[in-house]
Amino acid sequence: MFTGIIEDLGVVTNLKKDKDNLHLTIQSHITSELKIDQSVAHNGICLTVVDISKDQYMVTAIKETIDKTNIGELQIGDAVNLERAMKLGDRLDGHIVQGHVDQVGTCELIKEENGSWFYTFSYDDSLGNVTIEKGSATVNGVSLTVVNSEKSRFSVAIIPYTYEHTNFKYLKKGSKINLEFDVLGKYIQKLYEVRQ
Repeated sequence: MFTGIIEDLGVVTNLKKDKDNLHLTIQSHITSELKIDQSVAHNGICLTVVDISKDQYMVTAIKETIDKTNIGELQIGDAVNLERAMKLGDRLDGHIVQGHVDQVGTCELIKEENGSWFYTFSYDDSLGNVTIEKGSATVNGVSLTVVNSEKSRFSVAIIPYTYEHTNFKYLKKGSKINLEFDVLGKYIQKLYEVRQ
């Protein structure tokens, strides 16, 4: 489980295909605090640390993860939002995030607004995912409050700190992003579908 509060902006230093798997090497300031078998969210994708060497560590994405996220689009030098799993008893500063990406969305609009940024993302609503205004959504692993919710799209406002300390500053119109919708909303949506 995660909170969606990004701890570090890592850098992809190596990518290696191995049959259907993809091994990623990440350089990060938190590497010294990691251990093998630990879960780390990478742009919102929960992956297991399988190797550590100095300030770099390796994780492996399987075909299912590659098919359902934007991880296959990463290139050497790309910045990755990183968060270690939350500890029981810590403050829950973001919201409950599972690290299981629901689908890939698209960045439709980026607008600077007097020191903050306004982003609009679209997604395929036929998969049953929904957002609500003032509800939570996770974009590339970042816990965000929805400020405008429409059918198949929603908007968020980003403060300068979030902009500078995540890979939001590298997003462009058309960028593919990982979306994890609020877990409570998903359960409510499922119950609604069952009762129809």
